Order: sequence, then structure tokens, then C-alpha cells
Amino acid sequence: MKKRFLRIVISILACVLIGFLSSLASKTSLDTWYASIQKPSFTPPNWIFGPVWILLYVLMGISAGIVWSKGFYHKWVKTALYHFGFQLLLNAAWPIFFFGLQNPLIALLDIVALFILLLFTIKWFTVVNSVAAYLLIPYVVWVAFATALNFGVWQLN
Repeated sequence: MKKRFLRIVISILACVLIGFLSSLASKTSLDTWYASIQKPSFTPPNWIFGPVWILLYVLMGISAGIVWSKGFYHKWVKTALYHFGFQLLLNAAWPIFFFGLQNPLIALLDIVALFILLLFTIKWFTVVNSVAAYLLIPYVVWVAFATALNFGVWQLN
């Protein structure tokens, strides 16, 4: 039980840290470039993104920690965590593409790939532990919404 708890805590910290580091790309252009572009009518206020992403990163970390606690030596666990790691890299790349490079098209391609890889991650997490897979549902819903937002920004600009 201690090992499982420790792996969940490590996973949460890793996800939150990656989220924090990737969010630094948005700091430079949030009040300048992003404020000046056209956005879809369903764009939420800026303040909502931080709390939502913190919650999602915590849920992602719990989910990954549960899978990791099943033993990394097992091929299904490895496969599930590899998918998780790759989707996390795509997640971290999105703010760099969108805010850092100010390129909604590259960001859109990234987030579509993220969404697809996230579906595969959920599939593999289901094989290892269904609770871990269910914890990723809010994340996939948010990524779908973020994809629609990204598409709207790309279309409008």
C-alpha cells in the first residue's frame, strides 16, 4: 500500500511539474498576442484554465500512479505507461506551439494527435485498471473541448 501511495504521489508531482513547466510558454503571449486574436464565442474566461488543468494533472497523476503500482515489469503496464508518457509530451508541447510559437495550426495538429493518443491511453489503462481509465475521462473531455477552441482560433485567425 505504501508503494502504491508513493507511486501515485510521484506521478501527481511529475504531471503537475510538466504542466507547470509547459505553461510557462503561455506567460509571454497571454496578455499580448492571445488577447488580440479572435476567439470562438464559447471561449471560457482565462481564469478557468489554471484550476481546470491543475485538477486534470492531479487526476492524470493518480491514474498513472495506479497503473504504475501494478508493476512496470508487466508488458501491459509498460504499454499503458508508454502511451501515457507520449500523450503527456504532446500535452506539454501544445502551449509551446500555441502560445510560444503563436501558431494555432501546429497546435491544432498537436492536440488532435494528443486526443487520439489519449484514447489509446485510456484503452490500455482499461486493460490494466478500469478505475485508472475512468480518471482520464474528464481529461479527454477537456482535450476535446480544447481541440474545438483551438480549431475555432485557427479558423478565425
